[in-house]
Amino acid sequence: MFVTIQELESAINFWRQNAPPAGDEHALSAEVSALAKPYAILIMQGAQRMPLDLMGPLAQLAIQQYQTAIS
Repeated sequence: MFVTIQELESAINFWRQNAPPAGDEHALSAEVSALAKPYAILIMQGAQRMPLDLMGPLAQLAIQQYQTAIS
């Protein structure tokens, strides 16, 4: 299964709304932080999609929860 850059961006926005930055330092949620790395990799490589199994476990979970929430 592949995740597109557009889906990653939507998932990041979903998590930013549902788990907003916290504390005085406005730290990103664990889900947003986990999704930021594969998103950055796709941007740097100029790629449009990434295999889900190449993402870390928390990023995979965040994507799956996002997909479930929007379906």
